[in-house]
Amino acid sequence: MSTERPNGGSSTAILEPIELQPVHTKQDRPSFSSKRPASIPGRSLASADRKIDDDNASDRNETLPSPTTAPTEHVESWNNPRINIYRLAATFWAFVIMGMNDATYGAIIPYLETYYDLPYTVVSLVFLSPFVGYTTAALLNNWIHMKFGQRGVAVAGPVCHLVAYIINAVHPPYPVLVISFMLAGLGNGLEDSAWNAWIGVMNNANEMLGFLHGFYGIGGTIAPTIATTLITEADVRWYYWYYFMVGFAAIEVATSIHAFWGATGEVFRDAHPRTSDAGGSRLREAVLRKPAARVTWLSALFLLGYVGIEVGLGGWIVAFMIRVREAKPFASGMTATGFWLGITVGRVVLGFVTPRIGEKLAISIYLPISMALQLVFWLVPQFYVGAVSVGFLGFFLGPMFPAAMVACAKLLPKHLHVSSIGFAAAFGGSGGAIFPYAIGAIAQAKGVQVLQPIILALLAVIWLLWLCLPRIGRKKD
Repeated sequence: MSTERPNGGSSTAILEPIELQPVHTKQDRPSFSSKRPASIPGRSLASADRKIDDDNASDRNETLPSPTTAPTEHVESWNNPRINIYRLAATFWAFVIMGMNDATYGAIIPYLETYYDLPYTVVSLVFLSPFVGYTTAALLNNWIHMKFGQRGVAVAGPVCHLVAYIINAVHPPYPVLVISFMLAGLGNGLEDSAWNAWIGVMNNANEMLGFLHGFYGIGGTIAPTIATTLITEADVRWYYWYYFMVGFAAIEVATSIHAFWGATGEVFRDAHPRTSDAGGSRLREAVLRKPAARVTWLSALFLLGYVGIEVGLGGWIVAFMIRVREAKPFASGMTATGFWLGITVGRVVLGFVTPRIGEKLAISIYLPISMALQLVFWLVPQFYVGAVSVGFLGFFLGPMFPAAMVACAKLLPKHLHVSSIGFAAAFGGSGGAIFPYAIGAIAQAKGVQVLQPIILALLAVIWLLWLCLPRIGRKKD
């Protein structure tokens, strides 16, 4: 039959299926039972269309966004299954410890310098040493999950904290102190990656991660407050604070292990089967194979800069206020408290705003606001203006880590969540070691005022990295 289309609008619609008619001729048509009615051409075309759609759907498992958004997939929530209520409480406490750990550095740096009689560059090793721990965590995270499940993280992370704080409490020679901070960094890296990956794929992930990181901010608020009060008001040595940290970490060990004891490697493997035909390590797939590698590395570099800003400001703001703004030690310590309090409030409050305007747009707005506040902090040489502006800076910085975790989860298939999110979180966490150390090394030669231009430059860089992420919620080509 001729396939030429005659002129006229309506005849074109009638002749469209006739183009495929040779496929359905008697001699070419597959044999059917005589009791079965003959196929209707339009119905056959619909079946073919459905087959094509099914093939495309299977291909989408290997592209972006993640198939985890499919409505048929069971998604956990904070109270389903019921054990999650207890497990979330355990992770919240773990993040309080992590916040205390990171915020303590800034509070005790001026006193470590005096106690050990060391220059900036050497004292700043307390910032750099956790980098080793975070890097190790980035490499081990997926293996621990596959072998031991979340139980493995719940054992290893808190135990690393406890041992590190016991070492610090006995105020050993400085080289031993540096090693203990490596161990604390390993504990932080393991828990940071594991609990972000777990909560990042729950229902209402932005809100839940906002609370999780809000507890990190609470820890960051508590630590400089208590440590500064002990050192300046109670007139005790810096290591007295670690007596408290030992007790806090002991509670973390007990609650984490008890909550996640049933989350074994077998349970994890059953819940996270592969959704692709790629063999080998899931970590290798996440960091080396497109399109996942693009998301993983952009997220990791974004978090590297972000955590560098967070810990750099929180760590050096006390020294900056004392030496550049000529404030008293207690008031300077309270400035660090205000910064961490701003982060805490921002994570909780903006955690409800971010998902309503979208992660991509929200962070694209928060970062320019943060840069403006950083300029005010830098260029207005008044202590109170600096203290207020840095508190608001913390508020707008707060939701960025949780939003990056949610974006990563939305853009990647489920079987790569722990590998990719875990790698990004742990690799990004090392920014809290690299950049504060770099600030200390430069400050040795140029003065601690170099804090301000470095933080501003990092804010601009991570803004550009964020804009390079694929559009969230749409398929990536």
